[in-house]
Amino acid sequence: MAAAPPSYCFVAFPPRAKDGLVVFGKNSARPRDEVQEVVYFSAADHEQESKVECTYISIDQVPRTHAIMISRPAWLWGAEMGANEHGVCIANEAINTREPAAEIEALLGMDLVRLGLERGETAKEALDVIVSLLEEHGQGGNYYEDANSCCSFQSAYLIVDRDEAWVLETVGKYWAAEKVTEGVRCICNRLSLTTKMDAEHPELRSYAQSQGWWTGEGEFNFSEVFSPVEDHLDCGAGKDSLEKQEESITVQTMMNTLRDKASGVCIDSESFLTTASGVSVLPQNRSSPCIHYFTGTPDPSRSIFKPFIFVDDVKLVPKTQSPCFGDDDPARKEPRFQEKPDRRHELYKAHEWARAIIESDQEQGRKLRSTMLELEKQGLEAMEEILTSSEPLDPAEVGDLFYDCVDTEIKFFK
Repeated sequence: MAAAPPSYCFVAFPPRAKDGLVVFGKNSARPRDEVQEVVYFSAADHEQESKVECTYISIDQVPRTHAIMISRPAWLWGAEMGANEHGVCIANEAINTREPAAEIEALLGMDLVRLGLERGETAKEALDVIVSLLEEHGQGGNYYEDANSCCSFQSAYLIVDRDEAWVLETVGKYWAAEKVTEGVRCICNRLSLTTKMDAEHPELRSYAQSQGWWTGEGEFNFSEVFSPVEDHLDCGAGKDSLEKQEESITVQTMMNTLRDKASGVCIDSESFLTTASGVSVLPQNRSSPCIHYFTGTPDPSRSIFKPFIFVDDVKLVPKTQSPCFGDDDPARKEPRFQEKPDRRHELYKAHEWARAIIESDQEQGRKLRSTMLELEKQGLEAMEEILTSSEPLDPAEVGDLFYDCVDTEIKFFK
């Protein structure tokens, strides 16, 4: 399989982002035929000394995990992106560094996204969770559902809450992180940290010296020290697409950026596709709820972003969940991935029809896409009312919000 193309995630802080909102967005570029599901897990208490089974390994469970909403490749345990009930959002990027990623099965970067969401009440707490688990268990294993080759990567993360973001970049168990509280920040599939590091692994610099990658003299530049010599990946055009916006950045701006194929932010190539996208709006005013939008379908330029709000009684959405194969899942049996089961969920199957129409019939496709965007606009306007309302949110009104949006979309496609 070819090297992964640039997959992007962004955050914008006020005043670049409008109305005191922090806006977060992520495109997940994955193998074309991979299905992503959108799944809600409620907060839960766990028995002492219980274990949690991640994609490849089991680790110690914590006494309590937070409620989370995640978008994930349907064959694995972790997440490409997601949010928790405390307004923490995390996305990760697969990256190559000077140190080859381990093929031995450990935690995947995507497992660490979910673990950070389940265990962190703030962005900094989630960062601390991820780096401590990295130290204890390491990262490694196949990033793809593919029996013919093992593609393993190091990981970078964008971890965001209402107040700040952390860019975390890892090399094996070693890591560095930068705190961001203003402007626009983008990460993609290459190292981005330079000399500004607000936290780092205590042995990071001595490790770089021991490998002969840094002399120990002069300024320590993380990307220069750890980037592979043959690093030709260019994320510049995608990065510029949001940073060069002259107007204030809104949720709509972020969605438009994720739909942009010309800049390379939205991937549609022979091997890879943007298989799912997410946008979150985190008001700095804590009396307003955080709102999270997920497509649950490939190609955001042909998908509808559907809103979700955390409340106590969230209605589960089986129509965005892939079939469960339990212990018979080829991803859970060794040797792994000997078969590829059909993981398409109901929304994915309905959306395949829409994609086929848009690709094959110009006039009908244009009308269909216009109606899809109109459906999305109605959702955005309803969410805008919630954000600007002086009335407290009625949880009963939004518990089935995502469920209803998915249901409407499927009925529309039929």
